[in-house]
Amino acid sequence: MGALKFLAFLAFLALASYGVVATDPTQLQDFCIGTNDPYNALFVNGMFCKNPVAAKAEDFLFQGLDKAGDTNNMVRSNVTLVSAVQLAGLNTLGISLARIDFAPYGLNPPHTHPRATEILTVIDGTLHVGFVTSNLANGDNKLFTKVLNKGDVFVFPQGLIHFQFNIGNTPAVAIAGLSSQNPGTVTIAKAVFGANPPISVDVLSKAFQLDAGIVKKLQSQFWMSP
Repeated sequence: MGALKFLAFLAFLALASYGVVATDPTQLQDFCIGTNDPYNALFVNGMFCKNPVAAKAEDFLFQGLDKAGDTNNMVRSNVTLVSAVQLAGLNTLGISLARIDFAPYGLNPPHTHPRATEILTVIDGTLHVGFVTSNLANGDNKLFTKVLNKGDVFVFPQGLIHFQFNIGNTPAVAIAGLSSQNPGTVTIAKAVFGANPPISVDVLSKAFQLDAGIVKKLQSQFWMSP
């Protein structure tokens, strides 16, 4: 009987191990539609890999993050992303990096990264930052917010709406680490009011409790991601 119990225990461990190994991989794009047509356009969840024999040191190098991004835009900020698109050696490694430049009173507007947690370090200046939780058990969405100075670090959990705002009258710079080679960005205002084709005015009027005329005016604006 003891031997049977031991064998059953081993079988359980094997199934448990298989379950861990057999889980689906994390998605690296918004969607990856299955196809049985080998002649159709083919994409992979990530990027195709170079033969390791052909790898060069340059595949792991990105230069220029010391240069400030152009903040001459509506939100007065600029994000310089270093993902697997810009640095091929990041492919499959699950990380990326960004430099964020802020003009005085510049804003990195409320947005989410659907595939990454972000850890932000202030290099220069003073930033007011925050994120909002998903719906809590009591129905609330709690705001966590702080004023960060040079050397301060703040974490924005994966998928949650967050922002950074330069509250100083001098430029500010931050470096963000992201836990995906392709974190994705959904800028809330642009996604909601700048979708193409537009989201129905009736839907947005009801969702935001706004007059239809105001919704149409918002949809007519030029929305941008920094």
